[in-house]
Amino acid sequence: MTASTALLTDRYEITMVDAAIRAGTHDRPSVFEAFARSLPRGRRYGVVAGTGRLLELVQRFRFGDEELEFLRSNTVASARTLDWLADYRFSGTITGYREGEIYFPDSPLLVVESSFAEGVLLETLILSVLNYDSSVASAAARMVSAARGRPLAEMGSRRTGERSAIAAARAAYIAGFGATSNLEAGRTWGIPTMGTAAHAFTMLHDSEEEAFRAQVDALGPGTTLLVDTYDVAAGVETAVRVAGTELGAVRLDSGDLLTLVAAVRRQLDELGNPNTTITVTNDLDEYTIAALAAVPVDAYGVGTSVVTGSGYPAAGMVYKLVARHDAEGRWVSVAKKSADKATHGGRKHPVRLLDASGTAVSETVFVGQDAPADARGRALHVPLMVDGVPLEGNLGVRGVEAARQHRADALRELPEQAFRLAAGDPVVPTVFAQRPA
Repeated sequence: MTASTALLTDRYEITMVDAAIRAGTHDRPSVFEAFARSLPRGRRYGVVAGTGRLLELVQRFRFGDEELEFLRSNTVASARTLDWLADYRFSGTITGYREGEIYFPDSPLLVVESSFAEGVLLETLILSVLNYDSSVASAAARMVSAARGRPLAEMGSRRTGERSAIAAARAAYIAGFGATSNLEAGRTWGIPTMGTAAHAFTMLHDSEEEAFRAQVDALGPGTTLLVDTYDVAAGVETAVRVAGTELGAVRLDSGDLLTLVAAVRRQLDELGNPNTTITVTNDLDEYTIAALAAVPVDAYGVGTSVVTGSGYPAAGMVYKLVARHDAEGRWVSVAKKSADKATHGGRKHPVRLLDASGTAVSETVFVGQDAPADARGRALHVPLMVDGVPLEGNLGVRGVEAARQHRADALRELPEQAFRLAAGDPVVPTVFAQRPA
């Protein structure tokens, strides 16, 4: 039986439903919206990730006997509400940005249309997924830009939770990483996996040469040998002696990489191994990757920085009610007015306006109206779930590959300054166009 996701939520989601059922307002048609108030400090753009994963989790948002008994024994909700929850199946509509899309502050990334009770129950799950996955994807995209075409592998499983590690590998792959060390991410999402040996394997053997021979015997001479357990120059010499000219790569995991990589490249060339590549893995982030652009690194492995969003493990997204029926059954826009947290009410239709060259100039959000037919740009909302059923193209391995391709396409619309690592404002402004009075 597929595990329920219904308790991956905050208690107040249930107590709000309970109170609304008592008040008779739980069935009011409503529109909820997920968006980020801002980007992480200094970032120029964000990348949407987690959408396909979220849709699968929403399908499993069911209250079975065990979930209901927990709520009952902890007096979370009344018997009437527990009966309602027992029959809960999300039956509404979800639209939003494609997974892999670029986003900016206040972009309406995900829109949930349903009854109040059906939609509010999903708040915590939606934010848990989008906040983490989008943060990882946004950081990973900066690393991909900094790498300038050199391949990157995600290898941060030991620096985050065991389930977060799978989500991070998925998000990084969508953002342009080429592989992951996490086998479950490979099995579940079809991401290429990589990995050979750690320092412990070298230290297991009586000599570095014995360790290298054991690895080459098992994996072939095209493997990657970790050469910095003891002395790097000696390790490179031993690696070449053991694997010969077919040695695939050497890996450096410590030291001053700016000088060390150049020295190792010279040594490999002098030993007759010009085709042996160099992979580096030493607490890398987008800034160290950019700093290594001038030295002959061939590939990067990134751990802690990518799975923590390079210092921003959450993308700052929120989930707000923006429209609902009133007591007379009429649609009304609703918005917060609180200081520093005001929101924009109403149904929205975002369009990325483009100039004649196809470069983005604004994120224009039409409120309470459809985008005009003559708007030069690309409508950003697409259907993701209709009547509680997710669209197949967003799910599984197929959805991941589609998101990866869309991210590459969407990045090509951004102006050049979007890819600068120096702190700056969002590269495209978000503009709200209200319905004329």
